[in-house]
Amino acid sequence: MTTQSPFFPSFEELPGTLPVFPLENVIVMPGAELPLNIFEPRYLNMIEDALKTHHMFGMIQPDTTSTEDPRPLQVTGCAGRITAYSETTDGRILLSLTGMIRFDVLEEIPTIKGYRVVVPDWTRYASDLAQSSDKELDNRPYLTSVLEHYLKSQNMETDWDALKRVPDMHLVHAMATLLPIGPAEKQAILEAEEPRQRADLFLAALEISLQQDSGMSRH
Repeated sequence: MTTQSPFFPSFEELPGTLPVFPLENVIVMPGAELPLNIFEPRYLNMIEDALKTHHMFGMIQPDTTSTEDPRPLQVTGCAGRITAYSETTDGRILLSLTGMIRFDVLEEIPTIKGYRVVVPDWTRYASDLAQSSDKELDNRPYLTSVLEHYLKSQNMETDWDALKRVPDMHLVHAMATLLPIGPAEKQAILEAEEPRQRADLFLAALEISLQQDSGMSRH
């Protein structure tokens, strides 16, 4: 079984330029859904233009170590497709972006509508479009246990019966997208090419967060 939607383009149909939405500590992973609340005029322009074409834009983190304005982009982001969309009476757009395929930034190109556009290199992550969702992890019970402790530490509730039915890598991708782990940890998970490496990095991020919370609680 694959996670690819029938509405996703093939690798050959991927665009040569891609609008991007730079947000610190926000990523989307292939197959995961990211809810977004769009209200800045430049990004409203971006969504309007995306809906006129391939319904795609990329999520990418800015380089927080830079003092430039605008800050440079990280080397790697992930393109998603707008899969749900609604407008509010106060001028916002609420949407769901489903992660499709990661990309490396070849260059950023000038634009006239305020939002940023890059030339993406899709090559390194071509397999994302046919990513198997039933890749099994031999440490799933331990991962689930650590995740349970993490969610409790963050006072987050979840449907554990439903969570147990989620395929291993889809769980990793969805939780890496949605949970408030650090931006560096999210970026490392995003850039990792092998599924097991992504799972190990996600597990390590949870463990580090729990250790930090434990240390703070003793003071």
